[in-house]
Amino acid sequence: MYIKLYTYEMPKTESPLDVQLWFREQLADLVPAGLGCLSVRRSPCIREHCPACVSGEKHSSHFWSGRIQGHPFAIYVPEELVPEIRRCLDNGHALQDLLHQTVVRYIKALKHERTRRVQKEKK
Repeated sequence: MYIKLYTYEMPKTESPLDVQLWFREQLADLVPAGLGCLSVRRSPCIREHCPACVSGEKHSSHFWSGRIQGHPFAIYVPEELVPEIRRCLDNGHALQDLLHQTVVRYIKALKHERTRRVQKEKK
């Protein structure tokens, strides 16, 4: 599992453009990104006397599940692609965190810009 923590000390005065540039820099490390769930399913096969099925271990396979345009969706993921899909999903969670940080910074920057503009108009 990959976890990225974004620790960045925000300058006291940051413009909306500064926030956009910062977001683009952070975003570069998070591609590809995705959301959903990667799960393992264990199911029996159709072969008679299969050692794995007889022992109860069964056969495992990975599936990604999520929603596409509001509809539930699942797709088989071959074993060799599992690490890359996990990385993609980890990036998706990090991207969600980044989006939350960005909106807070952007709101603060817009408010600061508005305050500066109002102060200039008063002069």
